[in-house]
Amino acid sequence: MNSTHLVDLSRLQFAVTAMYHFLFVPLTLGLSILVAIMESVFVMTGRTIWRDMTRFWGILFGINFAMGVATGITMEFQFGTNWSYYSHYVGDIFGVPLAIEGLMAFFLEGTFIGLFFFGWDRLSRRQHLVVTWLVAIGSNLSALWILIANAWMQNPTGAHFNSTTMRMELDSIRDVIFNPVAQSKFVHTVSAGYVTGAIFVLAISAWYLLKGRHIEFAKRSATVAISFGLAAALSVVVLGDESGYTVTEHQKMKLAAIESEWHTEPAPAAFTIFGLPDMKNRETRARIQVPWMLGLIATRSADAEVPGIVELVAHAKERIINGIPAATALRTLRERPDDAAARQTLKDHAEDLGYALLLRKYVDIPSQATAAQIDQAAWDTVPSVAPIFWSFRVMVGLGFFFIGLFAIGFYLAARRRVAQSRTFLKIALWTLPLPWIAAEMGWFVAEHGRQPWSIEGVLPTFLAVSPIPVSSVAMSLAGFILFYSVLAVIDVFLLKKYVKLGPGADSSSSDVPADAAGGAIPAGLRR
Repeated sequence: MNSTHLVDLSRLQFAVTAMYHFLFVPLTLGLSILVAIMESVFVMTGRTIWRDMTRFWGILFGINFAMGVATGITMEFQFGTNWSYYSHYVGDIFGVPLAIEGLMAFFLEGTFIGLFFFGWDRLSRRQHLVVTWLVAIGSNLSALWILIANAWMQNPTGAHFNSTTMRMELDSIRDVIFNPVAQSKFVHTVSAGYVTGAIFVLAISAWYLLKGRHIEFAKRSATVAISFGLAAALSVVVLGDESGYTVTEHQKMKLAAIESEWHTEPAPAAFTIFGLPDMKNRETRARIQVPWMLGLIATRSADAEVPGIVELVAHAKERIINGIPAATALRTLRERPDDAAARQTLKDHAEDLGYALLLRKYVDIPSQATAAQIDQAAWDTVPSVAPIFWSFRVMVGLGFFFIGLFAIGFYLAARRRVAQSRTFLKIALWTLPLPWIAAEMGWFVAEHGRQPWSIEGVLPTFLAVSPIPVSSVAMSLAGFILFYSVLAVIDVFLLKKYVKLGPGADSSSSDVPADAAGGAIPAGLRR
């Protein structure tokens, strides 16, 4: 049994580093595609303004990319420092997509991003365009493999527990790659990244238009961002529905917590728009509901039930009891590896071994657990309902707000009135931080909603931590907060610096043809 303080601090440290790192990921995904689109228009039209747009937004992409790399590397090292048993227990599976991400995706974007910045005078237009698209593809492939690894934590498939090595081992890389949770998470996450990039470009363009600077540059940038953002925002909602359906299939407790549904309702269940979850009394007060909506969305049928928290806890209790013989057999095999009876018992009850391990929080030997401890372990499968309930609604509410914003922008852009609508421009400017809030809320729901599992149904979080002093984790957490705070200041300073410098004096010339090599860097960006 591990110290509660050690587990909580280790979780907090990983949460701080992961959520800080994810400030950069969605913008990298969104800007990479937007920059590639802008350069494609430049190659097709030869207009200098599109080259200037590519370079300017590319500079901001580069700053964000560098910060993402710096924060991402430190986050991955934590699997060895703070989560060593996790790495030992499931490293054979979890490490595969991470290795592929480094070899296939990171090296691809890391190599070609240098050519993007320094190849303007050395490559032809088409060659440079290919480089830009390779950077964008590399960024999206990187997200794919990371999300495949994360999805396996949510839905561990294609693997089995080896009682000889006492570790999880890979059965099918195909099942890991084509995990349904991975596919839905990938398309939903990258679409959210595209929305973030579009809002970022739109907000800065709105600031230029409100200040009366770089008018032609800002109008074109805003138009591209609005068109791209509308498609992306609509995709987020559609693909979010698919992601929610996979949660219904594989993480029923998470869905029940998201909806604060304590008891199974007659099908189709109602969706709670507003409510006050009460963990102590196990009820949701002041509920405002839409009839049938949850059942239709979550199950895509009118007769399938959405299980409630209380019923799922009862099911977890059954699995804990059924898993106790597996935990007992595991202890026997550690002492007598050739015990055939124990090996057969473990095989018969292997699917519920992870649930029996939940008892290790209260007792070293699961078979010695009391009825009260089994009850307590079953209720541990319920994550904190209120934070998940409200985080989900903030995320969804912002998603629909983005659709409305981009739809209005599309209407104005179609009539060439974006620059004249100061109200829209002001709203767009103040919208700048909102996609990051939505993205962080989404990750909070995904990760906190999985608790108490580091690997759903397989490995409890409290067993996954490294056996290190609490003081060491506290010191490293303080160090990370200090280091990341410095990085945040540097990032904001650099972004503000280049936004204020602007794209260069020649960006207002939309019809000047560029030379074959692409021309020199605008004066404003050479400083």
